[in-house]
Amino acid sequence: MTSDDAAPSHRIEADVVVVGAGLAGLVAAAQAYAAGRRVAVLDQEPEASVGGQAHWSFGGLFLVNTPEQRRLGVRDNAGLALTDWLSSAAFDRPEDALARQWAEAYVDFAAGEKRAWLASLGVGLFPLVQWAERGGYGPDGHGNTVPRFHVAWGTGPALVAPFLAKLREGEAAGRVSFHFRYRATELTTTAGRVSGVRGEVLAASAAARGEHSSRTAAGAFEAAAGAVVVTSGGIGGNHGAVRRQWPAGDAPASMLSGVPASVDGGFLDAVDRAGGRLINGDRICHYPEGVHNHSPVWPRHGIRILPGPSALWLDATGRMLPAPLFPGFDSLGALRHILGTGHTHSWFVLNKAIALKEFALSGSEQNPDLTGKDVRLLAARLKPSGDSPLERFLDRGVDFLQAGSPTDLAAKMNALTGAPLIEPGELDRLIRARDRQFASGLGKDPQLAAIRAARRFTTDRIMRVAPPHPMLDPKHGPLLAVRLSVLTRKSLGGIQTDLQSRVLDGSGRPVAGLYAAGEAAGFGGGGIHGYRALEGTFLGGCLFSGRAAGRAAAAAL
Repeated sequence: MTSDDAAPSHRIEADVVVVGAGLAGLVAAAQAYAAGRRVAVLDQEPEASVGGQAHWSFGGLFLVNTPEQRRLGVRDNAGLALTDWLSSAAFDRPEDALARQWAEAYVDFAAGEKRAWLASLGVGLFPLVQWAERGGYGPDGHGNTVPRFHVAWGTGPALVAPFLAKLREGEAAGRVSFHFRYRATELTTTAGRVSGVRGEVLAASAAARGEHSSRTAAGAFEAAAGAVVVTSGGIGGNHGAVRRQWPAGDAPASMLSGVPASVDGGFLDAVDRAGGRLINGDRICHYPEGVHNHSPVWPRHGIRILPGPSALWLDATGRMLPAPLFPGFDSLGALRHILGTGHTHSWFVLNKAIALKEFALSGSEQNPDLTGKDVRLLAARLKPSGDSPLERFLDRGVDFLQAGSPTDLAAKMNALTGAPLIEPGELDRLIRARDRQFASGLGKDPQLAAIRAARRFTTDRIMRVAPPHPMLDPKHGPLLAVRLSVLTRKSLGGIQTDLQSRVLDGSGRPVAGLYAAGEAAGFGGGGIHGYRALEGTFLGGCLFSGRAAGRAAAAAL
């Protein structure tokens, strides 16, 4: 048990204390409240940031054998989904045994009650299922065999809303309390059992959602509870921690942040000190397709491009990434390859017609049609106007370059990076070689084959993959180059938990009274994804592990 000579100025008592008001925390708290428990939710950020990263998300959900898939002609089942998951995860460590059990349970959930459970909460789905992480390494390799990326109608905020509403109901009934600007720093124990948390009451902040808030302490607090659920998130906003945990220690010198600075992983050390086991810290899900936000909210604010398969993906020196590292096929493989060149950036080269058809921008704020459930605005996505979020990036984004010829484009690419890494003649030759493959009507290019295969799927044909055409055709221009940077996002490792979300110690025994869920727990088991995620599985992991933690914590009291 830790001690503090100064008496805390604020005391909280509850049956269950939840540390972190992101999606996993709200789910856990709502489940505990629904089970009849008194719940206190703590978060170091102002109330404006309730919902955490889920609010900013695109709302992608991994689901299996859904009506949405079947209407699009997709044949899926739990066995195929689990095979894909395990091939991508590549579990290879003794501590992965529980993570594999979590993966099996989660795939059953995604193929079973997940969709109906969400529907009962009022969460609907956009009918056009997306195809993320397509793989390309053969039938036993990484990737989704079929499209499984379902977008919540209303994106991330629509997933947060039902759980927050349930907790507001509990707040009105005096059974739930929210404590924003309460920064938990340590776990307390009594008679060998976790019995609460201590920390600092931070000074009030008017920071808007995602903006930097101060860490000035205005007091201290202690919260006593029968159970503590840790849902404090990952480390993506803490670049020092990201670098320390980067595989082999060779993190890129510069990175963008896909999450606010408050995603700092600070409470993980408290779990470690209390005996909880942290595993798989070197497993990451950071993306190579980041661009600078032209209107940043947090420091180094980056946005991820979700690309279709048609752009040429070039490394910093203008060489094409090898097959199957086409846009949208293998994020981790592309990241490893790009950093292996000794540079931290890469390029998409395409034309405007391809960009308008194939580029989506990750995040609720970049998709006002889906987030606002605006059908008219959604219809306009098929005929983009000059004021769409994407076109604003094309016009205002520092990473977006336009030119009338490959030679002029190469000059702009070199000017942006300040180094003559792109040889104009070679870029011209590469684009023309690509166009000859399209003009042949057949072709030997595996990327061309992937594009044609993608257009057999209805969603891709309607809104994600441009009809094949010569990139240099003037009516599809101008040419574009987009500089891509590494974007920090998710930790795939974390606190090891059993299937009840109980935190385990180094001997594999539960730490009495302590639970964890969401990214802090590697989305379940300390690393449900292994080395690679199939996408749409982060929000789902928060839902699944948060639900387990809230139910188990409530049942144990």
